[in-house]
Amino acid sequence: MLYQMNDYMRDKLSVYLCGFRKGMSRQNCMLLLVKKWRRSLDKTGKCGVLLTDLSKAFDCLVHDLLIAKLNAYGYDYLSLKLIHSYLTDRSQRVRINASFSSWRDIQTGVPQGSVLGPELYNINSNDLFMFMLLEIINYADDNSPFAVAPTIPRVISQLEQESASLLNWIRNNGLKANPDKFHLLLSDPNEEFSIRVDNLEIKNSKCQKLLGINIKNKMTFDDHVTSICTKASQKLHALSRVRNFMTLKQAKIILKTFILSHFGDCPLVWMFHSRKLNHRINRLHERALRITFKDNKSSFDELLTKYESFTVHERNIQTLAIELYKVTNGLSPKIMDLIFPLNPRFRYPRNSVLRPPMSERSLVEQKL
Repeated sequence: MLYQMNDYMRDKLSVYLCGFRKGMSRQNCMLLLVKKWRRSLDKTGKCGVLLTDLSKAFDCLVHDLLIAKLNAYGYDYLSLKLIHSYLTDRSQRVRINASFSSWRDIQTGVPQGSVLGPELYNINSNDLFMFMLLEIINYADDNSPFAVAPTIPRVISQLEQESASLLNWIRNNGLKANPDKFHLLLSDPNEEFSIRVDNLEIKNSKCQKLLGINIKNKMTFDDHVTSICTKASQKLHALSRVRNFMTLKQAKIILKTFILSHFGDCPLVWMFHSRKLNHRINRLHERALRITFKDNKSSFDELLTKYESFTVHERNIQTLAIELYKVTNGLSPKIMDLIFPLNPRFRYPRNSVLRPPMSERSLVEQKL
């Protein structure tokens, strides 16, 4: 069912819908925000993003409304009947120690831990983008509209209008928002700026965590990279204490999965940081390799050669090159075309899937 629904809905889902989709991640929607924000700052413009919060979004999906949306997307009667049967006639109870509550019928929501749950949630959320005038960062149940304008008051005005539309959509779809947990981040660090959302005043912040990434007003990620280094250093300290009880193969696995993996989380968002932080990452990487190989004499380059790897920054550049290759060859999600638009004068690679088909006349001319 999941494969069939994915194939059918592939061209019907919004390009801004980044959660639970093949080839897409938090990095896609974050890159869109970073690009728009930095482009506005380069032109002396102002920006702002409103971080929202939903309560148990997956548990609040209205079954009849979801079936009506599936019908609007063209699902036939038998398909709707099958999905309705899958969602209904389910019960749950609560256990505390050895005590159990009585069984209660589940009236809303999708089954927890199911493969169809995320797909159904995406379909339910897809029409949100039809009601929003601004671009919005969407990943699962995180919806963060952002605005770009010449002045801060205009940014705030646009965000207030979008927040009203967003809250209206949330209420109409049976979901529950928590405006008291909303956060505002403007390109101006002045904390006196605020926004009115559902009769609540939300003050401007200097730094906020969006989709697991710490962002500052000027779209810098020094705090985020520092946090990554701190977490990796703590785990490296733990590795140093148990290294003598491990084989080299086991130490390499620990190094890759528990330490270096921190630097592989959305690297295109934060990779352009200060040189000082790059030196800190390299020192941490070098220390990790010395502990893994028990080698205090070799240089950093020699350790990298022994590990058959590259520095974190070089690996991030490789990741960027791969994304650009995917964009130029039509292999990336559509949202990446908004982030890396092709130059109108761009000439397609010879074997690109995007290359326009050659006419019979041009084929003859080419043979001649």
